[in-house]
Amino acid sequence: MLTFYPGPSKVYPEVKDYMAMAYDEGILSIPHRSDRFVQLSKNVVALLRKKLNIPQDYHIYFVSSATECWEIIAQSLTRHNSFHLYNGSFGEKWLQYVRKIKPQAKGFKFGVNEEIPVKDLEIEAEPELICITQNETSNGTQIKETTILNLFNRYRDALIAVDATSSMAGISLKYIKADVWYASVQKCFGLPAGLGIMVCSPRAVFRAKEINERGHYNSMVMLYEKMLNYQTTNTPNVLGIYLLQQVMEQRAPIKTIDHDIVKRSQDLYEFFDLFSSITPLVTNPEVRSNTVITIQGPEKLIDEMKRNALRNEIVLGNGYGPWAKNTFRIANFPAISDDEFKILKHFLLSNYE
Repeated sequence: MLTFYPGPSKVYPEVKDYMAMAYDEGILSIPHRSDRFVQLSKNVVALLRKKLNIPQDYHIYFVSSATECWEIIAQSLTRHNSFHLYNGSFGEKWLQYVRKIKPQAKGFKFGVNEEIPVKDLEIEAEPELICITQNETSNGTQIKETTILNLFNRYRDALIAVDATSSMAGISLKYIKADVWYASVQKCFGLPAGLGIMVCSPRAVFRAKEINERGHYNSMVMLYEKMLNYQTTNTPNVLGIYLLQQVMEQRAPIKTIDHDIVKRSQDLYEFFDLFSSITPLVTNPEVRSNTVITIQGPEKLIDEMKRNALRNEIVLGNGYGPWAKNTFRIANFPAISDDEFKILKHFLLSNYE
């Protein structure tokens, strides 16, 4: 079965062997306060810095998921208000979740084919925190580096938090242009769900220390203090961290992966130009995602295509949110091979061109 579902998505084939290795090496039973875990944690942090080009002064934390990061950011980095810029379901869900913790959080919705209008934004009060979704998995859009930099330059006193769930480890990210980046590993990392990565700037850690919120097991100031010794505040997903180490050791540097992913995304968008009955949902090339390609068409046709693909042992990602019935999504993640995309193209050309 080939899966192009955009998360949880395909894991690297080697993960099967890595899981057996973890069992044989006793990884599943090591205490998370032991020297062995500390060394594992230290190795993974070093690999993430090296392979993803994360700045040396940025802090890296292990959490359970990207969703958990919504909570950490709201409770540990926000005194009163945050401002959320979104154009899809996951960005909107982030805002809705934060409002349960900080009711004064505000939001601004922009169009699927629009770039964030940084110069024209009207924010009533100076925000403590600006939240953006770099890659919106629900509709296949992404925010450019220059847009993030423009936000940073205009709102210098605000921290910038970035949901990079469907892009971290798939494309090259300029971490120095924002203060918090987070992702789950079940997408571009090519691993099973159950582990999240949170990357924080010195400014973010300074803010966390200022607020000094310690009411939760995952309060950022406590994450910071524990990670000084490469430990976690709670019993972590040790297997997930071990698998992350094995995968990162074998992966090429992010610049190489980025080149391959961007090239393949361009090829996929050109490929879908061949069809008349289905088209990319996002028509503006400047905001198209390189890692999640969303294709729209008549509801009956989209449903039939997904069912037919499944009969041919191909899983297409369902649409999401407002686009649930008239789109399908294709993950363009590193763990999916070029040969698998050839099979997908052959299926689509044979049945729908």
